[in-house]
Amino acid sequence: MIRIASVEQVRQIEAAVDASGVMRYADMMEAAGRATAAQVASVLANRADARVTVLVGAGNNGGDGLVAARVLAQEARATVKVHLFAQRDAADPHLQAVRGAGVFVAQAEYDRDGRVLRNMVASSEVIVDAVLGIGARLPLRPETARLLRYVRQGLSDDEGPAATDSMLITPNLPQPTPRARPYVIAVDCPSGLDCDTGAIDPAALYADETVTFIAVKPGLVTFPGAAAVGILRVATLGIPDDIDVLQAQPSFLVGAQVVREWLPERTLDSNKGSFGKVLVVAGSESYVGAAGLASLAAYRSGAGLVAVAAPGAVVSSLQGRVFEPIWLRLPDTDVSLDVSAVDVLQAESKRYDALLIGPGWGQRDGTREFLLKLLRHYDAATWPPLVIDADALNLLSAVDDWYKLLPPSTVITPHPGEMARLAGVDTRTVQSDRWRFAMEKSREWGVVVLLKGAHTLIADPNGRVAALPFKTDALATAGTGDVLAGLITGLRAQGLGSFESAVVGGYLHGLAGEQAARRQGTTRSVIASDVLDAVGDAFALLQA
Repeated sequence: MIRIASVEQVRQIEAAVDASGVMRYADMMEAAGRATAAQVASVLANRADARVTVLVGAGNNGGDGLVAARVLAQEARATVKVHLFAQRDAADPHLQAVRGAGVFVAQAEYDRDGRVLRNMVASSEVIVDAVLGIGARLPLRPETARLLRYVRQGLSDDEGPAATDSMLITPNLPQPTPRARPYVIAVDCPSGLDCDTGAIDPAALYADETVTFIAVKPGLVTFPGAAAVGILRVATLGIPDDIDVLQAQPSFLVGAQVVREWLPERTLDSNKGSFGKVLVVAGSESYVGAAGLASLAAYRSGAGLVAVAAPGAVVSSLQGRVFEPIWLRLPDTDVSLDVSAVDVLQAESKRYDALLIGPGWGQRDGTREFLLKLLRHYDAATWPPLVIDADALNLLSAVDDWYKLLPPSTVITPHPGEMARLAGVDTRTVQSDRWRFAMEKSREWGVVVLLKGAHTLIADPNGRVAALPFKTDALATAGTGDVLAGLITGLRAQGLGSFESAVVGGYLHGLAGEQAARRQGTTRSVIASDVLDAVGDAFALLQA
């Protein structure tokens, strides 16, 4: 499991590992440097003529960078240069080893105008950022900020397209592109990023990839700093997961291994009743599509049977086009569900293993009355587990102590605006400390909270927080939330716990979003049905 731990917690883990004799500090630095070098070599695909510049600071992060420089020079046949941002002890064994390997070493104190640094950066294929690491605090010191700005100048210093005398432009063809800038790999944390909070300095280096060690730091998956991380890779350095101080960390980054382990089992001698039955209460005259997306997503999750209970306008519109669900017409007025629909659901609900409410409801007063009656009649002993999404959350936010109406193990799936309304705060308050907010509100409300957004968080009342590894604008389009809610409910019906169904459903949703973008060739053109259609691709990747 990929743990998430603060900078101080990581230092405690390192100290505990060193004290236990499992791995010494020096061995951890060697392992960190080798992991970085391996990723650089992977990017370069073993090119013998590749040029790499390693930016080295004064601390342990710089030591990791020096190890990487030595390994690349000796084992990857790369042309490696090092630029020291700060003085290091001349007796530093890692610096001596780098010099012994024939690596050119430049020092900032002799490069006052940054010309050498800019040239080293601009002439390299890969830049290794080993300047500050996880211990940096903002704002940066002026000297460090100045040097990082030189690096950024070097990164943007390209030759541009070949000069031409022609003034002709072909509108339907892309124009020549400039030479690709150097690829940046950050060691543990991009320089200029606060790894605890996600705050970022204006002079920070933005990485294409970040190789972080032992555990993921919260700032790497918290915006705005997460935008500087690029692809996040985790090197455990060979430290076993059963170390007590590691296991004591309740937060984790969701990886494919965890999701595979939690996926419901399927047997060949099964039938539709083996994989759970889902009841979806969704849609209104203005939001017909929500019912279709949510119900089909529940099917895509592997559920055996899905029924949609909806107003007449929704049923009439969809049942001739969406063939898989069972359709149940609920009593309604001209504009909203009627409270008498609760009696229909109460009679039907015993047949189902999970219930989703809220997508596409609208926020009419009559619908609010329906929702409140539903929750007041909800008997956890006879009704199925509950997932609440979208308009049901908005309607609840206007009710005092709304969370006291919810049965145990309920899953709620708010986006930041909905979360703010439920908590009675503004959206900025939610986004300023998503981790703390999700954890505290999950405990206070007694529900599993899936807080949507780049690096979606899932929190349970016991203090666990899981972060999803996805940050993509492919999911920033109407209807994708309905797909997510359907996936979670389908998994809940298959027997997963509330926390596990939210984690697995959220992961599948994010992975499907990325796969949909690959199919389209761009994130811009992805729509909710594309994400729905890519759920199978996500399962295939997980099970490959």
